[in-house]
Amino acid sequence: MPSKRISEKQIEQLIQELHDLAYNLWRSWNPAAQRIFQELSPFFWEDSNHNAVEVMSWISGPELKGRLQNPDFFSRVDNVCRSYRAYMKEKSTWGSKNAASLKNAPVAYFSAEFGLHESLRIYSGGLGILAGDHTKSASDLGLPLIGLSIFYRQGYFRQQTSRDGWQQELYPTFDPQRLPVRPVLDKKGNRVLCSVPIGNTNVDFQAWAVEVGRVKVYLLDTNLPQNSQFYRDLSAHVYGGDQNNRIGQEILLGIGGVRLLRKLGIMPSIFHMNEGHSAFLTLELLREQLQLKKQLAEAQAFVKSHCVFTTHTPVPAGHDRFDRSLMEANLGPFAAGLGLSIDQLMSYGRVHPDDAGEQFTMTVLALKMCRAANGVSELHGRTSREMWKDLYPETPASKVPIGHVTNGVHITGWTSPTASQFWTVHLGPKWIDKFRDPKYWHAALQSKKISDQDLWALRTSLRRELVEFARKRLRDQNLRHNPDDVGLFDSVLSPDVLTIGFARRFATYKRAPLLFRDLGWAIRVLTDKERPVQIIFAGKAHPRDEAGKHYIQEIINIARRVDLFGRVVFIEDYDINVARYLVSGADVWLNTPRRPMEACGTSGMKAMMHGGLNLSTMDGWWREAFDGHNGWKIGEDTTASTDQLQDDLDAASLRAVLENQVIPLYYDRGKDNIPHNWLKRMRHAMTSLIPIFNTDRMVAEYTKNYYLPQTGKKR
Repeated sequence: MPSKRISEKQIEQLIQELHDLAYNLWRSWNPAAQRIFQELSPFFWEDSNHNAVEVMSWISGPELKGRLQNPDFFSRVDNVCRSYRAYMKEKSTWGSKNAASLKNAPVAYFSAEFGLHESLRIYSGGLGILAGDHTKSASDLGLPLIGLSIFYRQGYFRQQTSRDGWQQELYPTFDPQRLPVRPVLDKKGNRVLCSVPIGNTNVDFQAWAVEVGRVKVYLLDTNLPQNSQFYRDLSAHVYGGDQNNRIGQEILLGIGGVRLLRKLGIMPSIFHMNEGHSAFLTLELLREQLQLKKQLAEAQAFVKSHCVFTTHTPVPAGHDRFDRSLMEANLGPFAAGLGLSIDQLMSYGRVHPDDAGEQFTMTVLALKMCRAANGVSELHGRTSREMWKDLYPETPASKVPIGHVTNGVHITGWTSPTASQFWTVHLGPKWIDKFRDPKYWHAALQSKKISDQDLWALRTSLRRELVEFARKRLRDQNLRHNPDDVGLFDSVLSPDVLTIGFARRFATYKRAPLLFRDLGWAIRVLTDKERPVQIIFAGKAHPRDEAGKHYIQEIINIARRVDLFGRVVFIEDYDINVARYLVSGADVWLNTPRRPMEACGTSGMKAMMHGGLNLSTMDGWWREAFDGHNGWKIGEDTTASTDQLQDDLDAASLRAVLENQVIPLYYDRGKDNIPHNWLKRMRHAMTSLIPIFNTDRMVAEYTKNYYLPQTGKKR
């Protein structure tokens, strides 16, 4: 039978819907939507780092109309757009049932970075990825939430390494016209402009909106011609510049963010500060209350009742501090407008308010001006209570009012297309609604629905995808220095070898080279002919972290050794896309932070939907997750007396566990060449981890224990 003719009107409507979909990052966690944009232009899809807006800019109207004349393609696009419309219009959500009081007074979620998508590089590491996943789960749950951050027009740096393995930073400039962002406009179609006082200057800023499913994230941008170059550059780089730049960014985010919300008529019921960078928002809220002629104590009480704070940094040096002269230069006039002297203002950020030598600490301001605070894992909560106990001198450290909400990851956003299809085929499409149901996952993974052959086929496919991705990236990296060695990396790594992944910020406490502390042992184990091992590294060091850059150089030099070539590799320019391949393809996810310096660490959680097993020190989330059978631990749940001793003990433990437990289990094969005991551990890992370490659970926990009490609801 001839297919039904598609009308011109239907095509025009679908083209409009496709353009709208390109601007909503819902597509980034919907594999069918991603396939549509990839199919439209495979080249520009890859070249733009999966930026649907960029893809659509290269597809002409006539071409789109022609493509949509194909009934099969039209049907697939139509189905994706229907799914998107149904998602956006859904009324019966978790949020509507459990947080209805927030409908007209949403949560305002402030974060200096948001890791939303690889094409939008306004993030540097775990803090931003967590903010992005928080936002996506808020959307999925139907929780009324607004995100606030900065539009960094040069983002976080692009990473290349020199011939000698030294990290180099590149800062290409974004064209917002080719990004999934839109200018924030008023009812007349004009750009919304606000200003924020920095010192004696009123700095103007505009805003861009990112649609993340049902949630909007507003990005503040000072790159306007009426501002001086210094203030235009406030929004240039993620964590860029000196202390003057940093305090300016934090004034823009905190004070400017509140002012934008007011200009848009948004009246949040709660302000959630994701780390201390945005804590100046409490001063703006205080100013508003004082303008209403409230007494200072009453105004402070109001601010506290509307603010919550999440700290992510277990290291004292990692908290932003500003000296008195910097505060006076940047916030002196603002303080005067509050009726406060500079010393009174300084007291809000000091543990000891009258200590003239103490700097202003953003975390102290946040803790003093919020009604609830939390760390991001059980151990981090404990560490934070100990770190800030001097703020509460009459309170035992164990009773310091800092709780914890253990982080999670946005499951569908991190599940690779191959794994997503696997779960849909074996469990049906409803698996995406069952993240927090342990009975569901136990039944699904312990039944005969999914055989060992099925699971091993998934692992084999994902490992192959990672190996081929790594080969391509390594070839491109090498050609920059050795254009004649075109095929040098075409056969590195193997899809049949136990593969370890290590990808994260190259902060020194994460100890990337720990595996090579005994280099002779590492060479012997990695190159074993019967039971070989390969390891893939990726990660960036902060531009000013020389020690972190030395770690990268050390890893690259090890990878270049003749006796380890093809067994150890380093992939440049770590981002969400690189992470997605690594967490899906690695058999073992290695995490080696020096306890207790990893606040949570979520990279290993992303491996769980792919059957990856964790091998980690007992820090952050893993000490809560590890049950003796769902992965492996490095060292004990204790902290050594010195860093040197801790490193020695952990390195010895890593060697022993890897050689005596991990490798033998992986290569213990049945007659069908399948590692059945390894898969048994895999099943248990997924059953025990998936229902707990996801951001749906995390956001629900924040809502019930941190957001809703302000609206009169009991915990």
